[in-house]
Amino acid sequence: MTAPVLVTGVSGFVGSAVARQLIDAGHPVRALVRSTSPRGNLEGLDLEIVEGDLRDPAAMANALRGVGHLFHVAADYRLWAPDPEEIVRANVEGTRVVMQAALAAGVERIVYTSSVATLALRLDGVPVDETAPQDPARAIGAYKRSKTLAERLVERMVADDGLPAVIVLPSTPIGRRDIKPTPTGRIIVEAASGRMPAFIDTGLNLVHVDDVAAGHLAAWRLGVVGQRYILGGQDVGLGQMLADIAALMGRKPPTVTLPRQAIYPFAYAAEAIARITKREPFATVDALRMAKYHMFFSSAKAEAELGYRARPYRQALADAVAWFREAGHISGKRS
Repeated sequence: MTAPVLVTGVSGFVGSAVARQLIDAGHPVRALVRSTSPRGNLEGLDLEIVEGDLRDPAAMANALRGVGHLFHVAADYRLWAPDPEEIVRANVEGTRVVMQAALAAGVERIVYTSSVATLALRLDGVPVDETAPQDPARAIGAYKRSKTLAERLVERMVADDGLPAVIVLPSTPIGRRDIKPTPTGRIIVEAASGRMPAFIDTGLNLVHVDDVAAGHLAAWRLGVVGQRYILGGQDVGLGQMLADIAALMGRKPPTVTLPRQAIYPFAYAAEAIARITKREPFATVDALRMAKYHMFFSSAKAEAELGYRARPYRQALADAVAWFREAGHISGKRS
């Protein structure tokens, strides 16, 4: 019998997409989920579920028993938390425990899901590639710092311990089954609901979540151990993204561009309220600091070495809007 492939973070957005493609390709999948994790993304999937916290060495040893390959996709993807160090602990210590357990279990090959958050951005808007690693001390916010530290940890383990890991760096995935939703998913929901009448001058690299998942499988098959591969899509200005969402909803697009500085008081106020409600605010100070940059990236390396391809971003956006409507996240009727 073929050894199962373990996927962490399988109840989440990217992890569930990876699991689906592994299953569709005929691979037996074991899913590590916490007892408190939502199971909506697992419905209808033919996989083995093992409960446990990835920061628990005993739970990881149990989950990896008999496993041939590992996709470590799980991450705490928040741009704000009441205790920012909670994000760091989840992403750095969690990765450390998972990778140490994988070494002990003799896993043959690992795909580690990092992020373009580990790359140093440019103020001139030129797309960044894998040759621009971020200094953890200069990373904006707990999430970026945590992912940078975790990626460096994996790289050290590859060099020092022979960890058989290939590293993939998704840009900003959008599409179906964004249950939480992610920070970008929240932007789509707010814009589609007509609650974003203005915007700031920034940009994102947007990619269909299913293309990111396909990139994971390509890295598993063809990636070089220790190498990093950006899995991105298209560079898009925020204003264009909002206009495209408005077109999908039959609304007029927002046309007012606001200076970033004008939003800071609202972000500080939103974070103050969030400390009371314990709910992640829509506008955060770190997000505004990031918005100083156009977060544009090149997937040329993955395209050349892995055969990676991403569909036009508007298809991803249409899938995201359709799913959020079906799931009841978007309020108001289509105009």
